Amino acid sequence: MIDALPPGLILILGGLLIPLLRGRAQAIVAVVLPVLGFVQLVVLEPGSFFQLQLFDYQLTVVRVDRLSLVFGYIFYIAAFLTAVYSLNVRDGLQHSSAMIYVGSAVGAVFAGDLITLFIYWELTAVGSVFLIWASRTERAYRAGMRYLVIQVGSGVVLLAGVILHVAATGSLDFAQLIGGDGLLRSASVGVVLIFIAFGIKCAFPLLHPWLQDTYPESTPTGTVFLSIFTTKLAVYALARGFPGTDCLIWIGATMTAFPIFYAVIENDLRRVLTYSLNNQLGFMVLGIGVGTKMALNGAVSYAFANIIFEGLLFMAMGAVLLRTGTCKGSELGGLYKSMPLTTAFCIVGAASISAFPFLSGFVTKSMILDETAAGGHTIAWLVLLFASAGVFHHSGIKIPFFAFFAHDAGYRVKEAPRPMLIAMAAMALACVAIGIFPGLLYSILPYAVDYHPYTTTHVVTQYQLLLFSALAFTFLKVTGIYPPELRSVNLDVDWIYRRALPTAIRWIAKHGGRIGERLHTVVSTQLDRTYRVIYHLHGPTGVFARTWNTGAIAFWAVVGLFGFLLLYLWGR
Repeated sequence: MIDALPPGLILILGGLLIPLLRGRAQAIVAVVLPVLGFVQLVVLEPGSFFQLQLFDYQLTVVRVDRLSLVFGYIFYIAAFLTAVYSLNVRDGLQHSSAMIYVGSAVGAVFAGDLITLFIYWELTAVGSVFLIWASRTERAYRAGMRYLVIQVGSGVVLLAGVILHVAATGSLDFAQLIGGDGLLRSASVGVVLIFIAFGIKCAFPLLHPWLQDTYPESTPTGTVFLSIFTTKLAVYALARGFPGTDCLIWIGATMTAFPIFYAVIENDLRRVLTYSLNNQLGFMVLGIGVGTKMALNGAVSYAFANIIFEGLLFMAMGAVLLRTGTCKGSELGGLYKSMPLTTAFCIVGAASISAFPFLSGFVTKSMILDETAAGGHTIAWLVLLFASAGVFHHSGIKIPFFAFFAHDAGYRVKEAPRPMLIAMAAMALACVAIGIFPGLLYSILPYAVDYHPYTTTHVVTQYQLLLFSALAFTFLKVTGIYPPELRSVNLDVDWIYRRALPTAIRWIAKHGGRIGERLHTVVSTQLDRTYRVIYHLHGPTGVFARTWNTGAIAFWAVVGLFGFLLLYLWGR
C-alpha cells in the first residue's frame, strides 16, 4: 500500500491531516509518519518510477539509487527522533509544518527531474517557515519573512536556471549538470543559476546570514528540525549535480574557516551552533568539490553523521532554553547540577562534532581530509586542519562549558522532559555506534568503501589536534584574552545588508534630487546648444537652406565619384 506513493508524500498528506486531530494525537501521528516512510524506503527497489508526460518532456518523480537512499534513511531517522523529542509539544502548527517540511525534503531527494525537484524545493520553504513563526514573537515573524523571501527566491533562481538549461539541452533529468572538466565558468547560464540556487540553500559565504538570523528564533523543537533538512538537502543537490566542481573546494574551505571567528565572540549558544553548522557544511562542500569516489563518500557520510550530532547539540540547547528561558552564554552556567543527563548527552555531541576517535565525526571527517591531501589540495587541507581545531574550540568546548559549567548562574531547574531525554539518548547512542562500528554506515554509501579510519597516524594526529585546541582555549581563558560572553548582537556579513545597503539607499534618496537637478541642467544645456547648431545650419538663413545652381551640384558629384574611383583602385 505505502509503496504506491512517492517517498515523502506520506508525510506531506499526514502533515495536512494533523490539524484535524486534537491533543496528544497530533504528536503521536508525527512520530508514526516517519516510521511508515522508513518502511517504504526499505522495500523500494533501485530504479525510476512514477514517470509522467508534461508537454514534450518526461518527468521522473521518483529516482532511487544509493545516493538518494542514504539521505532518505537519515532524513527519516532524524525526523522520527525529533518527533519523539517534540512529544510534549501541544502545537498542531509545529507538528503539521514539520511533517510537510520533512516530506518535501525527502521528495526532493528522490526527484529524478528538475521540475519535480523545484516543486519540492519550494514546498520545503513553505513548510519550514511555520516552524519559525511558531515562536509567535515579533522577532520570529520578521526572521521568518526574511527566511521565506530568501528560500522562495532560491526557488525562483532554480526555476530560471531549469528553464534556460532545458532550452539549451532539451533535458529535464536531474543528473550531473557540469562537464568532466569541473569548471563552472565553462557551464551554461542555466547551470550557473541552478548552482547559485543550491548555494543559497547551502548557505554559501555572503549568502549565509539567513541561517544565523532565523534558526535561533524558532522554537526549541523547530530549531532541531531546521538544522537537519534545509542545508542537507542542498548538500545532496550539490553532490548530485556538481561533483568535482573545482570552485566548490575554495567555497567549502572558506565556509569551514570564517564561522570560527564569529562563533568565538557570539553570546547566544544557539547562534554559535548555527555558525558551527556553517563550518560543518564547508567540509561537505569541499568533499563534493574534490569529487573522487572516496571524497563523495566522505561528504555524504559526514552529512549523515552531522545530522545526528548537530541535531543532538541543538536538542541539548533546546532543553536548556525550555528550562531556563535563555541560551545566552553570559546568563548560563552550573546547569550540570540540575540537568546532568542533558549535560552528558551534550558532551557526547560536542565530542562527536570535534571528531574524537571512536565517535561518528572521526570516522567520516577523516575521509574528506585524506582525500583532500591525496588530491594535492595542500592549502585547502591546511584550512581544514585549522577549521577542525576551531570546531573543537567553539562547539566542543564553548557550548558545554558556558551552558553547564563556567560560573554558577544559580539555576535550579528540572531535568529535561522524558521525551527529550529519550531522543537525546538515541542520538548519543548513534554517535557512539557509528564511531565504533563505521562499517554500518560505510555499507550504505554511494560507492564501495575501502577505508580504515583507525590507523595509528589518524588517531595520533587527531588527538594532537584536539590537545592543541584544548590548550589554546585554556591559555586564552586563563590569561583573559578569550572574549567574554557579553550581551551583544553579532551581524558578521549581515552588516552589508542591514547597515551598508540601507545607508546607501538613504543617501541616494537624500541626494538623488540634487543629482537629478544637476543632470537635468547639463542635459538641457547640451540639447539647447545642439538645437542652435542645427538651426544655424538648416534654418532659413543656414548654409544648407541656400539654393545651389545645377553646375555646382554636377561639379561636386563628379569630384565625389572620382574620389570613390581612386579609393577603389587603391584598394585592389
